[in-house]
Amino acid sequence: MQEPKPVAFLSGRYFTAEEIEQIRETVRVFCALPRHELIQTICEHLQWVTPTGRNKVDSCAKALAKLEQEGLLKLPTKKPWRVSPQKVVIDAETNPEPELNGTVRDVAPVALKPVNDKAEMGVWNAYVQRYHVLGYRRPFGAHQRYFVVGAGERRLGCLLFAASAWALAERDRWIGWTERDRAQRLNWVVANTRFLLFPWVRVRNLGSTALSLAVRRIRADWGQRYGYEPVLLETFVEAERYRGTVYQAANWICLGMTAGRGRMDLHGQYPSTPKAIYVYPLVADFRSFLQGGNDLTRRSDEQAQPSVAAAGTERKEAGTKESGQEVAATSGRRRIEESGDHNHI
Repeated sequence: MQEPKPVAFLSGRYFTAEEIEQIRETVRVFCALPRHELIQTICEHLQWVTPTGRNKVDSCAKALAKLEQEGLLKLPTKKPWRVSPQKVVIDAETNPEPELNGTVRDVAPVALKPVNDKAEMGVWNAYVQRYHVLGYRRPFGAHQRYFVVGAGERRLGCLLFAASAWALAERDRWIGWTERDRAQRLNWVVANTRFLLFPWVRVRNLGSTALSLAVRRIRADWGQRYGYEPVLLETFVEAERYRGTVYQAANWICLGMTAGRGRMDLHGQYPSTPKAIYVYPLVADFRSFLQGGNDLTRRSDEQAQPSVAAAGTERKEAGTKESGQEVAATSGRRRIEESGDHNHI
C-alpha cells in the first residue's frame, strides 16, 4: 500500500491531508475543552511525542496556530494562563569564599556534577543570579545544569546547556542547513548558555578542563534525560568584553559573529549585542545527521563516532571514572593560556 503524500510542513514535521483533516475533526468535536487539553489530545491522536514519550505540546500549539491563521480551523478561546516567576533565594550558602589560586592539579580531581535535585537547582540558580554577569533566567526548553566541583566536592563553578538559537546565518551556512533542515533537526544542537567560575576561583586551565569534561558527557546525560543525543554544541561570547580564550583552549571553533538579534527574533524586533559564535562537533559525521543524511530515529549511538576535536580533547585530557562522574587528569599543557574568560554568555 502506498504511503500518503505529505501536503504540509508545520513545526518541524510533515502532515498528510488525512492528518490535517483528523486535526480539524478533533478541534470540532472537542472544542469545549480548554486549549491546553485540546493540544494534549491532538498530540495523543497523532502520537506526536518526544523520544522520551512526552507530548510535543509547544510544536503542536504552533502548528495549530498556523492552521488557524490559514483559515483551516477555529481554536477555542485562549484563557489567561498565569505562570509565577521562579523565585531565586540567595542565602549564606552562596557567600564568597577565600580566594583559591593554583592550577587544575591543585584542585584535582575536577568533575562535573549534574544538578537534577530540586534543592541543588535552587542553590545553582542562586550562584548564577549572584555572580554571573547576566544573572539567572529560567532555561528555555530542554536543559541540563552542572556544578564544576573539585577535591572534596568543593563547588568551583556552574555550567548550563539548553536550547540552541533558532537562526544563525554563520552557523547554518557552516552546517549546510536549509530552513526545513533546521526546523526538523534544531534540537540536535545544544547551546552552552551559562558558564561561570566563581570570582574567588583563580585556577589556571580550569575553564577549558570543565568544557572538556562537558564535551565527553553531555551526549549521555542528554540522552538519559530526553531520549536522544545531540551532535553539536554552540555558544556565544560577547567580543567587546571577552576574548573567548577558554573556548579556544578547549578546541571550540569560531565561526564568526551574530547579527545582533535575540534567540527567537525573526523580524529584528529584539536587538542584542553582536557576539562571537563558537561550535563544537560531538560526532565526526554531525553534518550528515543535521542535513538528514542519517535516519536520526533509527541510527544507533554506537555508529556515531566522536569528532576529531573531541577525540583530540580526550587524548589531551585522559580521564577516569569516580563515583559515576567523569574526572579529568590534572596534567598536560594547553596551546592557549586562559585568562579568566568565563562570565561570557
